[in-house]
Order: sequence, then structure tokens, then C-alpha cells
Amino acid sequence: MDEKEVDFEAIAQRYNVNLRKLEIEQLKLSKSLEIKDKINFKLAERVAGIENIFVRNRIISALVVMDNEELVEQEYFEDKIRFPYIPGFRAYRELPAMISVFNKLDEKPDFIFVKGDGILHPRGFGIASHFSLAINVPVIGISDNLVIGEVKKDEVFLNNKLSGKIIQTKEGAKPIYVSPGNFISVNTSALLCRKFTKEPHKFPEPLRLAKKYAKEIMKEIFSSNEF
Repeated sequence: MDEKEVDFEAIAQRYNVNLRKLEIEQLKLSKSLEIKDKINFKLAERVAGIENIFVRNRIISALVVMDNEELVEQEYFEDKIRFPYIPGFRAYRELPAMISVFNKLDEKPDFIFVKGDGILHPRGFGIASHFSLAINVPVIGISDNLVIGEVKKDEVFLNNKLSGKIIQTKEGAKPIYVSPGNFISVNTSALLCRKFTKEPHKFPEPLRLAKKYAKEIMKEIFSSNEF
């Protein structure tokens, strides 16, 4: 079934989720965002990437930290899924595991790449924004698809405000959509995305390694028959 044909309101009712209440919360929290460079990113040394994957009724959140091009730390957190998949509300499904794995780190990164939207979101508060506000670290959101916004060349505007950039990181592949989550500007988010993406890959290296690590953990868990 195509995602557009799924009745997410019915899913919300089945799980007793008040979507209107969550929408109001997202709108309120979006006003706390600072879409400007909180630090001098030219001096940033540690960068992280986080990837979430789902297996049956479980979530695995994997996080890797790099110092320049060297992998210095990787952690994961695995837990039961407690919220249904509903577009626009991913954070309520994935954020608890993301915060838990972040809290396991010995040293915190200067900024983090997240697979998902930042302010390019119907209420200006995607999972990258929610995560940043929760951990107080700059976060950059990267998505495969554009769910909202007006495209003008390589820029995306939301309510007539520059909210994201379109970047062609790999020849022959679809572009990626970059938007700040919090504590970083649109332009710096795009610059850092380009800086940390290495040929022939499509996504920034920390994000690519996080996905690879998540898959490794998934295989280990399945082979140990913990489910």
C-alpha cells in the first residue's frame, strides 16, 4: 500500500495518540529554535552521525563520533518501539532511543548529522530540531525527500523564509535536502554536509558510518537470538 493511502488518523486513534496535542507542542517548541551558528564551526573537531533502524517491534539507534576523518567512538541503544509511525511525528517514535545513546558517549560531539528533517517540516520542527533541543548540541537534518517548501534553484523556502538547501552529492543519484535542526544556519549546514561527504558516497561520512554500524548491531542481535 502506498504511504499516501494509509489512514494515519486511524492509526493514531488505535494507539490513543492525540495528534492535535502533539502538533501544538511542536509549534510551541519550534519557537525555541535558534537557526544561527552557535559556535565557530571552522574550529569544530568532533562530528557525529546517528542512524535509527527498526527490526520487528524494536528500534536500534546507532551513533558514531569522528575526529576529522578518524572514528573515535561508537555506541548504540536498542529498545522496544512505543509509538506508531506517523509522518511528521517521527521524533515521538525515535527520540527516546536517540537521547539514550547520546547519553552513553564519553565525549560529546560539536555537532551531529541526523537522517531526517530539521526546520523543513510542516510545523518547522522535525526530528533533527527535536533532538537538538533535547541534547543542547547543534544538529543538521538530511533527508532523501522534500515534504514541504517552495524550491527556487538549490534553495527551499518555507513561509518565504530560507529553510533548506538542495545538494547533489553523488553523480547520477537523487539530491539530498539539508536543513538545520537548531543552533546552526542553513548555509553552514549545507557547507558542512558537502565538507563531510566523500566520493563515491551520497551522505556525510558520520551518517554513512552510523548506518553501517546500526546494521552490524542488528546482525549481532539477531544472531544472538535476543528477540
